[in-house]
Amino acid sequence: MKTNLLDFTLPQLTDHFAEMGEKPFRAKQVMRWMHQMGSADFAAMTDLAKTLRAKLETCAEVRVPQLMTEQASTDGTRKWLLDVGTGNGVETVFIPEDDRGTLCVSSQVGCALECTFCSTGRQGFNRNLSTAEIIGQLWWANKSMGVTPKNERVVSNVVMMGMGEPLANYDSVVAAMQIMLDDHGYGLSRRRVTLSTSGLVPAMDRLREDCPVALAVSLHAPNDALRDVIVPINKKYPLRDLLAACERYLQRAPRDFVTFEYVMLDGVNDTPEHARQLVALVKHVPCKFNLIPFNPFPDSGYARSTSGSIRVFREILQEAGYVVTVRKTRGDDIDAACGQLAGKVEDKTRRTLRWLTPLEPD
Repeated sequence: MKTNLLDFTLPQLTDHFAEMGEKPFRAKQVMRWMHQMGSADFAAMTDLAKTLRAKLETCAEVRVPQLMTEQASTDGTRKWLLDVGTGNGVETVFIPEDDRGTLCVSSQVGCALECTFCSTGRQGFNRNLSTAEIIGQLWWANKSMGVTPKNERVVSNVVMMGMGEPLANYDSVVAAMQIMLDDHGYGLSRRRVTLSTSGLVPAMDRLREDCPVALAVSLHAPNDALRDVIVPINKKYPLRDLLAACERYLQRAPRDFVTFEYVMLDGVNDTPEHARQLVALVKHVPCKFNLIPFNPFPDSGYARSTSGSIRVFREILQEAGYVVTVRKTRGDDIDAACGQLAGKVEDKTRRTLRWLTPLEPD
């Protein structure tokens, strides 16, 4: 079986080439061909020696997930469904903004955490994605989107906010982010790569040491009683432990704040009292808030907060001195908005209390 070179970070690829009797600079060349030029064909890598190209043809490959479907929204959002085998597909979404182009990347086929407001969590969990399957989403997006008139990549930012809990697939996600950050890979800054977690505390501490990027935390509730219901992992890592981990993470983070994501559920977590509890909860954590109007899906049991409720909630946070944004609903017409990514998942997990299974990284 051929080795997929997309699975390797630069140090790993250098070691692999050393085992083949090749010099370290060859690994840098191949990294640039794969990630900067988007090439999957060794024959096209013209600055490699012919003997090396022939050797690679026999024992290696650059294998990305196959494209199943591509959709474009009227607002410019684009979504790709990528085949990751055995009837499973993952979705990745490109969101254009005036000053950046953000790619939302998936880390798992489905999700085991069962957050009650999330379409992805409702469909079950199949498996973790490999490094190649994660970085392959960025590879596809760059291939599809191309460059700006100024010869800059259209994709300027990456958020690990697609299907799955990134920190439950720690090793592959960190390796993929290291490729994103590598100057011979995609050359993104740590400030332009954001990882979103529901709060796997031990993995947050590891990430702080191994690959500190910008951090977003799916908070969604101002107290343990409510968060236990809508984000069940809270029963394992309650808010006190989660916020302490956020404070520790900021010691190494490229940004001096954590972004707390908060989905607005009508009559559930959106009252003025909830806002005041939230202010008290995060008083020791430098942070900003991203309020997310709920995106309804069939049988969710929830409704989107009214614009008036969201406005009052935002004003309470702002009056307490916090920066607050309200996320625009993007890609609704192609089910690409936050919490709507579904893909194709053959569920291989129990349908209740899946979050009790081990979620720490290998």
